Amino acid sequence: MTTAQPLQATVAHNLSQSARTEAAYSTNGNSNSSIPRGDTIVTLNYFRPPEDGSVPFNFVEQPPEGQPQRNFGNFDVQVPIRDIRGEESQYTLDKDAFQVVSNVPESAERDFVDDESIKKNYYPEVQKLILDHVPGTNKVFIFDHTIRRSTAGAPRAPVTRVHIDQTVKSATQRVHHHLPKEAEKLLQGRYRIINIWRPLNGPVQANPLGFASSSTLRDEDLIPIEHRYPDRTGETAGIRYNPGQKWHYLSGMKNNERLFLECFDSEARKPGTKVLGGRVPHTAFQDPRTPEGAVGRESIEVRALVFGP
Repeated sequence: MTTAQPLQATVAHNLSQSARTEAAYSTNGNSNSSIPRGDTIVTLNYFRPPEDGSVPFNFVEQPPEGQPQRNFGNFDVQVPIRDIRGEESQYTLDKDAFQVVSNVPESAERDFVDDESIKKNYYPEVQKLILDHVPGTNKVFIFDHTIRRSTAGAPRAPVTRVHIDQTVKSATQRVHHHLPKEAEKLLQGRYRIINIWRPLNGPVQANPLGFASSSTLRDEDLIPIEHRYPDRTGETAGIRYNPGQKWHYLSGMKNNERLFLECFDSEARKPGTKVLGGRVPHTAFQDPRTPEGAVGRESIEVRALVFGP
């Protein structure tokens, strides 16, 4: 005799892995009531410069013998953070360097475990999303992605340090590195680096992503850090604490939502421009209201060079 399966289990089985996780989250009794929401106070980890005044650096892989992995420190600061749930439309790339896109169709990428499959299935979706939501864009080049998981032993975990992925120097280097034949022409127009961030097991309950409005950031808050690879040196930006920085997050972020994080914009702060974006500090954070046994966040961020108008 065959036993009928519950409808919920049958539906979940036909979804992608990320959607199955979200369905299981609801089925197992984890409801919206267990997701921290609303404004609160959180502890963020900020950049502390090297004590000897030297140039800050970080080795991406194993450092040379006798050298530390990095030569700078960090310290914790308690800051207020605003939940923008229900107010998403108030924030734009040109003003804040972050933007939320909702109701994105389910991805053709099923499991988000194989890099080549992600490039084949998910990259084209991200490219279309940028073309559809960043006015004037005429060229998108996706150069990498990172998957982060909160589980023990995962290759990449959520980063709990306030940072920006690119600086003016490294953004320009990226154009030359990835598009050498077109670089000089492309650099004459507007060029940006935008990360497209989404959870894989939403709604996010633990380790949410916080981001500060670019318009509240001062030039002196950004500290270039040499990001040393075996074959080249790039730059990221550490962030010096400034009480004027305004922090935000999107509570319970779902799999069908995307967060645009603009790490660089060549138009930002040019004389006469109204563009205040181009540099969004961001970090994972621990919400003190997170319930015991909360589901650890899994996410993917895709990084793209964006050109035009």
